[in-house]
Amino acid sequence: MPVSASASPSVSTTPAATTHASTAVSAPTAAELLDFVRRSAADPELIASLPLDPEGRTWVRLEGPGGSEAWLIGWPPGSGTGWHDHAESVGAFLTAAGTLKENSLAARLPTDGWKTLELSEGVDRERELTSGKGRAFGQNHVHEVLNESTSEHAVSVHAYYPPLPRIRRYSRTGPVLRLESVERPEDWQ
Repeated sequence: MPVSASASPSVSTTPAATTHASTAVSAPTAAELLDFVRRSAADPELIASLPLDPEGRTWVRLEGPGGSEAWLIGWPPGSGTGWHDHAESVGAFLTAAGTLKENSLAARLPTDGWKTLELSEGVDRERELTSGKGRAFGQNHVHEVLNESTSEHAVSVHAYYPPLPRIRRYSRTGPVLRLESVERPEDWQ
């Protein structure tokens, strides 16, 4: 979910909801969200519709599959999210242009009741996601996403289900992860 950028008008894409014979819509899986972001990132018109700002991230909300929350995000050189999670939501994201780096933790953290944790050795993961590369993730996935380029914007597509109930933000110093804040949807709309 974007943090410090300009609000943009909503853009809709065709929803990819799965239906049962009883016409109930099922919750999209992380794999289905990854398929959605892959298809969206391959749409050159959609990617070109995103206004890019040289100073801060920009975003446009998309209509995701099955009631999911989705975003098209522009990343100026040197921008990033900081360490965060998406609470109980599963998600996926894919780089549509440029290169993004994801640092993540391969550890299951307690979800509530703590302010500071010392991380064990070997929990850090790093991925370079060039154009067309992405990933899906489960609930409570702690990561940061960065555009480390000094000269080029990156663009990505993100989807979450259920729609983000909250985002927990963390600071990190060496092996120490500290909960800094909890944001709710009204904080970023």
